[in-house]
Amino acid sequence: MTKLKYTFKHDTLFKMLFVKYPALLKRLVAELLGIQLDSIGQFEIRNPEIPPESLGDKFCRLDINMTVDDQRVDLEVQVDNEGDYPERSLFIWAREFSTALAAGRKYTELPRTIIISIVAFNLFDCAEFHSEFQPLEVTRHTPLTDRMSLHYFELPKLPPTINKNDELKLWLTLFKAETEEELRQIEALEVPIMEEAIQAYHSITATPEFREIERLRSKARHDEAQAIWNAERKKTMTIAKNLFEMDIPVDKIITATGLTCEEIENLRDAN
Repeated sequence: MTKLKYTFKHDTLFKMLFVKYPALLKRLVAELLGIQLDSIGQFEIRNPEIPPESLGDKFCRLDINMTVDDQRVDLEVQVDNEGDYPERSLFIWAREFSTALAAGRKYTELPRTIIISIVAFNLFDCAEFHSEFQPLEVTRHTPLTDRMSLHYFELPKLPPTINKNDELKLWLTLFKAETEEELRQIEALEVPIMEEAIQAYHSITATPEFREIERLRSKARHDEAQAIWNAERKKTMTIAKNLFEMDIPVDKIITATGLTCEEIENLRDAN
């Protein structure tokens, strides 16, 4: 198996691909929301740029904000399970919903706000790969409002077999793909929209723009990792120095700090 250097879940690739190919994004969103493609009138990407500060932010997540027929739609891809994604997605919804009301407008004019999350891990205790949440009364299960909708698509729960006639599962299988062989397996189905998406994937990853952004982000990650290492190293040396001044035996300082005997001897000589 040949592992993909960049998957469809890769944040920079995800953002650049669907911004540069909005027809693909529109098709994807229609499938994720379960609506007819030709029923979508208004479709606008509200954050097409990759902010410069994102290139140096190790923890930056690049999402796509859209307006779809007067609805606010945010598409997120989450690779790592950090244990707080339900809360995080609810925060994203609250941010999008609360900033949608212009000054002087009525609350009833707030738009329906939808957060779509494609996650690369199991999130809920259920067999279904798709879950949608809306605010409901806990006993009668009557809806409070139609303004809130959170969709989650859990990639590990996709069925192992690929059905060429199920476009939603094909899109999600594309996001799940980790190897060249998996991409070729999808291509072999000869589904035009999938062939188009994979061709767009290859086109984006070959552009100088994508490679430069990846270079800058990789450098930023290395620089941050080095800065963290230096800070931890300084902290460890300070602890070792304090222990040394307390006449703690060298072997115990080694155990407590992880420093070598030579490093501790050098620290003693420096004093």
